[in-house]
Amino acid sequence: MKIVKGISNFSSSTQTFVTIGTFDGVHFGHQQIIKKLVSEAKKVGKKSVVLTFFPHPRMVLQKDASLELINTIDERAVLLEKTGLDYLIIHPFSKEFSKTTALEFVRDILVNQLNISKLIIGYDHHFGKNREGNITQLTEYSHLYDFIVEEIPAQDIDSVSVSSTKVRRALHAGNLKTANNYLGYNFMLNGTVVNGKKLGGKIGYPTANIDVKETYKLIPKTGVYVVKSTIDKKTIFGMMNIGSRPTVNGNHQTIEVHFFDFNKDLYNQHLSIELLYFLRDEYKFESVELLVHQLKKDEETARDYVENNK
Repeated sequence: MKIVKGISNFSSSTQTFVTIGTFDGVHFGHQQIIKKLVSEAKKVGKKSVVLTFFPHPRMVLQKDASLELINTIDERAVLLEKTGLDYLIIHPFSKEFSKTTALEFVRDILVNQLNISKLIIGYDHHFGKNREGNITQLTEYSHLYDFIVEEIPAQDIDSVSVSSTKVRRALHAGNLKTANNYLGYNFMLNGTVVNGKKLGGKIGYPTANIDVKETYKLIPKTGVYVVKSTIDKKTIFGMMNIGSRPTVNGNHQTIEVHFFDFNKDLYNQHLSIELLYFLRDEYKFESVELLVHQLKKDEETARDYVENNK
């Protein structure tokens, strides 16, 4: 899969089958739509293209601080590549771009730039300035510019958007199994290992502090999770705490991972952490000794989980 930054940087002498969307989560419903696009394009010798926008239009037009996305844009690209897609176009969304009319979008972008043969799109898709374009207009333009519009049935689109909502709700509630089932893969957090207060090392549980720089990324419910990561091409399991460390008077949220049977320096490394199982809520212990006692129990439970779910 080729990643193209900006519509103007795309060119293909072969005609394309295109779908447009955020595809946040790239969950099972999204995967079905994109695999259909890929399969149909291959059958007739065309190229499959997903056109997505970043930042999310709501970030630009509404300055919506509450927007939480299941994936960062980089995570989304990694997941989309697994579908067999030929091209992912990530176009920078701006206020200026939002003024593109429906006609300009179809003529200048879909037809002239993307060399479109077929557009697969949801029944409720709106596009162009003030969201003026809809499926009816698209169909009219398709006759004018000689491409096919295939409408994804309402029930399929509804189930996709319901799934995304259910994933977010499940993650906020700590229902990791439900979220991962909907996603079809393990929810992940990606970030750089940064310096912490090194309190974990003093109590026998050194941790890697993960800094997730994307403020729009959904962070799941506070608590303790069983996790895994790939480090130096090896799968390493561990347990992760999302929370404010109330026992040691922490005052801001941190994401800290203790890896089992591992003692290498990870500072400044970029890690992808897959969340496997929700162990327990975070709570304040009366003493550090009681916290250590609980951590030992957590480790035992986590190791048992890993052993029984290989």
